[in-house]
Amino acid sequence: MEHFELRTHKRLIDILEPTQKTVDALSHLDLPAGVDIEIKL
Repeated sequence: MEHFELRTHKRLIDILEPTQKTVDALSHLDLPAGVDIEIKL
């Protein structure tokens, strides 16, 4: 019998007063499959 476990790891980065260049850089990150990024302004 096989057992599988799904783990979720979250990281929160608070950037105070981000510039447009910072937001653009974060939006265009090359992330591996299964890794998502959410940007809230």
